Amino acid sequence: MRVSATEFKMNMGKYIELAAVEDIIITRNGKDVALLTNIEGRKKENLKSLRGILKGVEITRDEIREERLARYNEDPN
Repeated sequence: MRVSATEFKMNMGKYIELAAVEDIIITRNGKDVALLTNIEGRKKENLKSLRGILKGVEITRDEIREERLARYNEDPN
């Protein structure tokens, strides 16, 4: 669904609820500027895409999270 930024501002609660079931594209002057989406759906899509890349490798969400945290906490020096 596409809505203007003005419409979104006036009815934000309505669109936040709708985002649980469908993506909301917010436009300004007829151009797409933002996407409001369901975070759980995105997490599942991201995991599915990793499964295709890591074919035959068993990896859990916790292992992915630990690796990301380790990279984030590394000292750049």
